[in-house]
Amino acid sequence: MTTKHIIFVPGKNPKAEPAQHSELLWRTLVEGVRRADSAVADILQASYAQFHLIGWNYIYYHVYKDITSDIPWIDALINKHGPTEQDIRDAHSWKLWMDRLMLLLADHIPLLIRLLPEKARSTAQEINRYFNNTDGVADEVRALLKQTLVPMLEQQEEVLLIGHSLGSVIAYDTLWELSRQNGIKGKVDFLTLGSPLGMHYIQRRLLGMNNHGNETYPDRIRRWINLSAEGDVAALNRNLNESFHAMLELGLVKSIEDHSHGIYNFFRSDAGLNCHRSYGYMVNPAVGSIIADWWKR
Repeated sequence: MTTKHIIFVPGKNPKAEPAQHSELLWRTLVEGVRRADSAVADILQASYAQFHLIGWNYIYYHVYKDITSDIPWIDALINKHGPTEQDIRDAHSWKLWMDRLMLLLADHIPLLIRLLPEKARSTAQEINRYFNNTDGVADEVRALLKQTLVPMLEQQEEVLLIGHSLGSVIAYDTLWELSRQNGIKGKVDFLTLGSPLGMHYIQRRLLGMNNHGNETYPDRIRRWINLSAEGDVAALNRNLNESFHAMLELGLVKSIEDHSHGIYNFFRSDAGLNCHRSYGYMVNPAVGSIIADWWKR
């Protein structure tokens, strides 16, 4: 019987040490699945060995994050079964609407990036380190994912590759590289959460985007499901089917589905609502349903 594996590629910023980070992600993932399908959650509970965290963040930042202060908020998230009225209001706040508008303008006119708030400019600089492959860091990050993924592909095992935020970009680029390497066979199912892959700024710099036809895109994705929460400005363009429709036309992927309306990431801390946090995505029953359906298939 084919073994199923779930690989998670996190987004940017320093993270906790991999063992702790993996346990917290798994805890929220299982809870999200439980909200969608309790029978699958019971099976998953005993399958932690089949969950693989790609802890690339230490390579990038050379520091681990102390998340002691986050744990009570993660506990609260797990005991919270949906967005509150305040969460919904905050996800549609005027401030987030303005942030989104400014990012849309900068995405179409890159010269405007220097006029963005300091946090957004800092994010652009962090991402540039990846795209410029500064000191070979992008190669090293993708190599880390390949170490886990390639043996699974070679053994024709079932893989659900989850990429959150910048992690979805790293996963996409890695799949493109594997598509160009002779002898690597097999496909993954790809789940992107809060992904910036719809941004022109990102798309112009993806591996393969200067090529033509099939060589432009990866051919290692069986099905691609993209999910973005209301108020998540990192997922600027939520319609990846539109952005990557050529992959469907070329027969490189069976389907690209977008789930982006009425989904709320209700992770909240003393800093307020965070529509982008990975824990908030993982505990959401919309994500849980996708994972449960994949596990049962």
